[in-house]
Amino acid sequence: MMKELFAEIERINDPRQAYKTKHKLIDIVVIVLIGMLANADTWEEIQIFAVSRQTLLRKYLDLPHGIPSHDTLQRVMALIHPEVMRQIQTAFNQMLSQEEGEALKKLINIDGKTMRGSAVNEKRPLHVVSAWCKEDGVCFGQTVVHEKENEIVAIPELLKTLTIKGSIITLDAMGTQTKIAEQIIKQKGDYVLALKENQGNLYKDVVLYFEDEEFQTKAAYTQTIEKARSQLEKRQYYQSDDLSWLPDRQKWKGLKSIGMVVKTIEKKGQIKKEKRYYISSLPLDVESMAKAVRGHWAIESMHWQLDVTFREDSNTTLDKNAALNLNILRKMCLPLLKRLDIGMRASLKGKRFAFCSDPVKYIEQFMQM
Repeated sequence: MMKELFAEIERINDPRQAYKTKHKLIDIVVIVLIGMLANADTWEEIQIFAVSRQTLLRKYLDLPHGIPSHDTLQRVMALIHPEVMRQIQTAFNQMLSQEEGEALKKLINIDGKTMRGSAVNEKRPLHVVSAWCKEDGVCFGQTVVHEKENEIVAIPELLKTLTIKGSIITLDAMGTQTKIAEQIIKQKGDYVLALKENQGNLYKDVVLYFEDEEFQTKAAYTQTIEKARSQLEKRQYYQSDDLSWLPDRQKWKGLKSIGMVVKTIEKKGQIKKEKRYYISSLPLDVESMAKAVRGHWAIESMHWQLDVTFREDSNTTLDKNAALNLNILRKMCLPLLKRLDIGMRASLKGKRFAFCSDPVKYIEQFMQM
């Protein structure tokens, strides 16, 4: 796997002037990637790791002038256009898909995350909208929300870069827009879109529908009960394809059903209940809808991993290109760490520590995948 990935990286066109370069581009990108796997979070830490493991790295890299300084690593990563890095990410994802085989119907969760450490002066921090697939454990792509824009603008641009035929796209209420639903259908995907008060009458109509107990009994139904962290969580899923009464149904391309989830949490004798509502292009199949609704929170888990495992919010890389390229490389590290076998159960953070402790062993393990 790593051999193929290194070959893809080597195909990157070097944006630097040849007579000014001392370090090969592939050496720099691979040093950053392996440094991230080895528990290095900052440019300085990546350089320290590379210097301490220079003999090991020379087995895979030329390093004609030794290890680049942390300033050089950051400067060169800022020169690489994120679209080029995204192409490497796409090729990497294809390698993983071939390894895992084809999924029957994938869930692709789309949501945004702010990289708080990238804020500088009066400029906003970088906000990245990503498309995450839990089944494959990979990020299919991302796009940046530019200043004075929001996710409504960024999501269609991200969708254009994705192959979503046969997949279910899940979005929170920010992405519940008629044009976005139409684009998903045109790209031959399905959608499950969250509803909140920002949808006005559509939200009110769906709420009123499910408040009627008679309609609830007619809807398809399933439930899950889980006990975790000293609390009992019960989720009740309702789905209905009875849409003849819905005034706005023609505005939503491919709309086939509506849904409600009732989440009840019981902890220390106290009961908390909340309801959420959805529209979907899925036909009546409450188990599929429940899987999609519950599955959307996988992208929150990915965002959590970026912060907890890689301390992304603490990284103060201010150059936008460099920050986004780091974001892409971190997402590529997630499935690599997931596949890393250290001989015991461990978190991804623990696996980074193991990799740092014995990089000779674990680089070789990747090379043999």
